[in-house]
Amino acid sequence: MRAALVLLPLLAAAQALHRGKAYVREKVCQEYKILGKENFRTLTIIDTSRKYSNGTFQEIGHLVRDIVSLVETCCADGADPSCYDAGSTALSEKSCRADSPFPAHPGTAQCCGQQGLERKLCLAALRHPPPALPRFLQPSDRELCHAFRLQPREFADRFLYEYASSYSQAPLPVLLASTSTFLSMVSTCCTSSAPTACFLKEKLERKSISLLTLTSNRICSRFSAYGKDKASFSSLASLAQKVPSASFEDLLPLAEDAAEVASHCCDSMAEDCMQRKLLEHTARVCSALSARDRRFAGCCQGKNLMENHFCILAMPPAPAPRLPEPPEPTNKELCAKEGALHATRFLFELARRHPSLPEAVLAKLYDSSGKLRRECCSSKDPSACWGSKRQRIQAELFPFLAKADQLCGQYHKLPFLEFKKRLRDSLAQAEPSPAQLEQLLEQRASFASSCCLSDSPPLLCASKV
Repeated sequence: MRAALVLLPLLAAAQALHRGKAYVREKVCQEYKILGKENFRTLTIIDTSRKYSNGTFQEIGHLVRDIVSLVETCCADGADPSCYDAGSTALSEKSCRADSPFPAHPGTAQCCGQQGLERKLCLAALRHPPPALPRFLQPSDRELCHAFRLQPREFADRFLYEYASSYSQAPLPVLLASTSTFLSMVSTCCTSSAPTACFLKEKLERKSISLLTLTSNRICSRFSAYGKDKASFSSLASLAQKVPSASFEDLLPLAEDAAEVASHCCDSMAEDCMQRKLLEHTARVCSALSARDRRFAGCCQGKNLMENHFCILAMPPAPAPRLPEPPEPTNKELCAKEGALHATRFLFELARRHPSLPEAVLAKLYDSSGKLRRECCSSKDPSACWGSKRQRIQAELFPFLAKADQLCGQYHKLPFLEFKKRLRDSLAQAEPSPAQLEQLLEQRASFASSCCLSDSPPLLCASKV
């Protein structure tokens, strides 16, 4: 079965269902007339590519053609008032056919069990999980111009599809700004008498919006995968590893502020929300940490706050500090009203002592700590429950953390071939069979190359832990 995004404005209409079907058509047609056919079509390509980021170019093309055709026909002056409702119903029925040409989605069957507007809204709300890694690779300037001159319209459509599906978690206004400036650059420079100089100038001018797209996609991917509280912890752990001299009280407000940026702007339609909030957050981070750490001071001395933020994101973890073992929270503290805060403080202490521990492992620890607290604090004998859990943590968890920290630490320090050689030698000490050794080697090397990096894909790495 296949799914279709019925219309971008239909999502906003979900908040006003009580006003009925006429409101939906009115809103769609109003936006179509404001944007015009070509801008509406561009917006539809971007939004469908974001929502169905695993769909093919052909599937997205089928969906866009049907949506634009429906709106063009039913929003024309003198169109029958029932045209839009009948057409969107036919579109949803086409989505539910076994041979539908639209992008496949596993949630389609559930939506197709509903009727009328509920079915349409259900289909409109479907979206694919984000791709693990962006697949958009920018061609050379010469290749760009060749493709542009050959088929300008298909070049633009394919670029919009590839870029929007690769950065599907970036806010829609950011994607619109980024794609429009890119296509403007190509059309300007490929018709210029000095294309090389033109591309150099235009790329410099696009640098801020390009960085904003990359960083907002990363921020919103984590927010989508983690939720607000876990995204806040992810930021806290990252800061703890980069500046382990800072205290929990120093870093927690900054981490909570980062999560607030995501919660306000990842789904916002305000044109400048992400840029404005992210720059304000960067200024706070720089103000709080520049005097404490020279690497932060170096990142924060630039005049372009977006470049400063990207510099901080790309900063590798600091060397492990010499700190005593962190005090574990007591059973009473963990089951108190602020038990989550005590658990987060302890995980913060682990992160700053294990600077190479990957985010995916720390995120799994965060989940596990919440599960343990719910289990033990609601049991008949919390003390006995915690006692057994602490024994297992001492025996299994801490050795695992040391190994994960060592694995990523070596991956950061060594050339990849040398890293694999040392990893092979280490694994061979357990004397596995040759086939087992190769399997373990590839598993660990794959985990390191995907998940030891600061911009590791959260959903993929959660499955690899």
